[in-house]
Amino acid sequence: VQLVESGGGLVQPGGSLRLSCAASGFSFSRFIMSWYRQAPGQERELVAFISEAGGRTNYADSMKGRFTISRDNAKNTVYLQMNSLKPDDTAVYYCNARRNIPRSDYWGQGTQVTVSS
Repeated sequence: VQLVESGGGLVQPGGSLRLSCAASGFSFSRFIMSWYRQAPGQERELVAFISEAGGRTNYADSMKGRFTISRDNAKNTVYLQMNSLKPDDTAVYYCNARRNIPRSDYWGQGTQVTVSS
C-alpha cells in the first residue's frame, strides 16, 4: 500500500497550490479519502474528505470556500486545490485512505506547504 503526496511548496499569501495523492496497492474506489494537516506544535487536523464515489465532500470550517477536494478513481488519485492561502495554512499535509468495513486506515508521508511572503 502506498499513498504518495506531491505538489507542496512555498507560496505567497493569497496564492494557490494543488496537492495530489497517488494511491496504489488497495482498492482506491472503495475508500473514503481525506486530507489532514499538522502545523508545528499542533495536533493533526482534518482538512477535508470525499466519499468513495466522490459524491459527498466535507470541509473544516476554516477551509470552506477556499479548498476543494476531488478524486479521480480511474487514476487512483485524490486532489486538494487550495486557494487564497494564508500563513496559518502552513503545515505538513497528509493524505489518508479509510474504509470502515473491514477497518483499514492508510497514511501518506506528507508534503510541506509553507505560506509566507
